[in-house]
Amino acid sequence: MKKIIELKQVYKDYPQAGTLQTVLHDINLDIYSGEFVAIVGPSGNGKSTLLNLLTGIDHPSQGQVIVNGAELQKLSNEKLTSWRGANIGIVFQFFQLLPALNLLQNIVLPMDFLGRLNKGQRRERAMHLLELVGLADAAERLPSQVSGGQQQRAAIARALANDPPLIVADEPTGNLDAATADSVFDLFAHLRDQGKTLVMVTHNETLADAASRKLEIRSGRIHADSKPVNLV
Repeated sequence: MKKIIELKQVYKDYPQAGTLQTVLHDINLDIYSGEFVAIVGPSGNGKSTLLNLLTGIDHPSQGQVIVNGAELQKLSNEKLTSWRGANIGIVFQFFQLLPALNLLQNIVLPMDFLGRLNKGQRRERAMHLLELVGLADAAERLPSQVSGGQQQRAAIARALANDPPLIVADEPTGNLDAATADSVFDLFAHLRDQGKTLVMVTHNETLADAASRKLEIRSGRIHADSKPVNLV
């Protein structure tokens, strides 16, 4: 089975009050293609920092972060932006849809940046993704004209725009009611069944327990890892 994420002796420090505070301590982690990994643990213990390292938004102070064959800290900002667009779909807690663009345009935008498809193909794929998340009839609506659950489903569609092998989500159900959260999680389960690799930070224990693997972060360290026995 292919490793899609590999962290080797990763530390992350931040300056604070004239000294360095270590947020992540000696993280060694392998995640394999097709896994659905839930990252859990108390707030302020390094979960979002870990996600930022996986997406190249931040770099480790020490160690290596290798995602889909690329050692992220060795890429320039320009190369990292292109790499991220092709390899990772990011789903944020607060959706991060552009308010002046309708849902369809929000999903087309990542394809415009990557430039793989022509204009017609981009629109066609965006409509297909809106259908996948049950929003085809809302394609022309602005984010402000749909509910929070619909915005999050649109954000998932946007994350899939360039068909990345890895989907990373930071508290994707944190601002949703229970029923809407369940529908969003069903989408993640569907993506897992389609062979995507998913890494999700969540405080929702029910959702975490439904993932195929649960990783607990405490005090910047891996406290527990329910890695399936068939991963080698």
